This record gives sequence, C-alpha cells and structure tokens, in this order.
Amino acid sequence: MAVTIRIPTPLRTLTAGEEQVSVEGSTIREALDDLERKHPGMRDRLLDDKGVRRFVNLYVGEEDIRFLDGLATALKGGEEISIVPAIAGGAAAPERDAAE
Repeated sequence: MAVTIRIPTPLRTLTAGEEQVSVEGSTIREALDDLERKHPGMRDRLLDDKGVRRFVNLYVGEEDIRFLDGLATALKGGEEISIVPAIAGGAAAPERDAAE
C-alpha cells in the first residue's frame, strides 16, 4: 500500500531535497523499511535498538504512533506519515520587576 511520508527539513539531504516521498508498506515498520531502501541513512536517524528514537515523533495523520501500535501500526494506504523532530531548548522568560 502506498503511503506518503513528510520529511522534515533536516532530513531532506537524504531525499534529494524532497519534502515528501511515497513508500509502500502495510505497517509503519514496513513503510520505514521501504524508506530506507529508497533513501539510505534514514533508519539510523529515526530508529535505535529500542524503536523510534527518543527525540523523533512519528504521526499517522494526527495520531502519534506511540499511542497506537508503535512500529506495528497498520496502514490502509493513502495515509500520510509525518516525521516530526522534537524541539527543545530556549530559556525561561526573565522575571519582571513588579514595579513595571
């Protein structure tokens, strides 16, 4: 089944600049395997020994796969998978003087 994977800007060097790619698979794992075949190096950026890397989020539509069946999440075809790198950092807003 064909699904579309939306590629975040930092990973587009692996997809020749493509924002989205079409892959085949009936589960997230199969779709990511096909993504790796077509664009080598993606698996290492997305997965580790435990599954999806801690700072990577994968969504089917608007659902985080961590709240579905993880890499075993079934795909019907035609869905859109989004790779969303977690964003961290920044600083707390500075305290303001009560007199302001």
